[in-house]
Amino acid sequence: MITKTIIINYKLIHFNFNALLIASIYMTNLLLAPTENTDNQNSQYTSLNDPEIASVVTHINEEHLDELLGFLSAFTSLSTAELDLVDAQITDIYAEGLAIQTCPKSSEIQLFGAQNSSLHDQIFFIAFATPISQLDDLQAQYILLKQRADKKLGKKTIKLTKQVFEVQNSYRISKNMLRLELSMPSLNSDTPLNNTAQLSNAKGVTSSTSVPTNEAGYAYLFDLEHNAMTDALMTDSTDGNKASDYKTNGSNKENVRPARPHCYYTLRKAWQADNGIRAWVDVFLHGDTPGGNWAAALQAGETVVTKREFPEKVEHLRNGQAVLIVDETSMPTAARLLELWNNPTPPLVVCVTQDAGDQSYFDTVKMRSGIDCDTENNGNDHFTILPIVTNQVNSGADLATLIDRELGDYLTNNPLQIDKIWGALEANTAKALRPLLKDRLGLSRTDVVVKVYWRHD
Repeated sequence: MITKTIIINYKLIHFNFNALLIASIYMTNLLLAPTENTDNQNSQYTSLNDPEIASVVTHINEEHLDELLGFLSAFTSLSTAELDLVDAQITDIYAEGLAIQTCPKSSEIQLFGAQNSSLHDQIFFIAFATPISQLDDLQAQYILLKQRADKKLGKKTIKLTKQVFEVQNSYRISKNMLRLELSMPSLNSDTPLNNTAQLSNAKGVTSSTSVPTNEAGYAYLFDLEHNAMTDALMTDSTDGNKASDYKTNGSNKENVRPARPHCYYTLRKAWQADNGIRAWVDVFLHGDTPGGNWAAALQAGETVVTKREFPEKVEHLRNGQAVLIVDETSMPTAARLLELWNNPTPPLVVCVTQDAGDQSYFDTVKMRSGIDCDTENNGNDHFTILPIVTNQVNSGADLATLIDRELGDYLTNNPLQIDKIWGALEANTAKALRPLLKDRLGLSRTDVVVKVYWRHD
């Protein structure tokens, strides 16, 4: 089963986000504890003693370096120049907060030894707004920490916002990719499109909306349970026999709930039309999965509800020769990136699909300049597609090796100086691919951004 993962996935599955009802953000003062006081620091804070902590720490350190550096930038006295020389990693999670250790980038080890020994292996303590009593509470406190850090640094951040869209249409745009056409009511003419407004759709459902029209990879957490329960209740009230079939009566009503209550999907594109806000969400259909079944069953006129929003991090792609590495779950992000491309050098797109029939996804995508894509390397006016068709589920370390090899072969025949990488793949693939790319291309960790968009359960 494919599950798209955007934020921290602590036990390698999604949390039940219904528990996260956050009314306000209030952070306590943040304390710094240098390495020399590590023993004293450990005695000051409460250990959680949870066997899952080690895997949580590993996951955050592997997937969320930029966020850890953001915490250090927002909540410590480290300068931008100092942070440019270090990586960061969590050493422990306490009830009261996170212990984050700075360590030199591999390319800066000699420089650290000569000039920056004070930052070598120093530990900083970043306090939670409210101490946690168990690991399951970490998600909420980490989000609060990230929201405050992003606000202080002037960055876009995660939003815990309910949105209501109405389904207008759905159709295949490649062999296994389903496009959902969604709509919202028009905003008041005095309200900018990207500001928040209270809206009501034709069915009287009110939501707070700020649909982004100029962002790539913007993700929504869709409430699959909303549609399952709505369908069950409608069946229960209109057809007693069908209600019995669906087991919606009394205590059995929970049986209609999907296997997963939520699923992330990328906003492929949004724009202001004459009759309201329109949006596309592209869903990869890949067998019997909760998200795919949910999307395939949607009918025109139904509402879909989102509960959380998350912006993608692609700022590093604004200059230099970039490579985008995508599979079916991240192709919508890459397509919007190309349409909004803000870099004089077109990228190389490594497109990995299970089925050759999904390689056509990019056929109609045009860059901001209006130039069509090209599957040949015809110069600087076209982005190039390097297709890889696997004929199997796209996951695991073997796929990482295949991608690295295919990219290496391409660069041998088409010499390019690669400066930046952005990709989004399955968790094990991403983990294995990052070091291969860094070794092959000689890039820093911050220039090789390979995200986890899903996990192969």
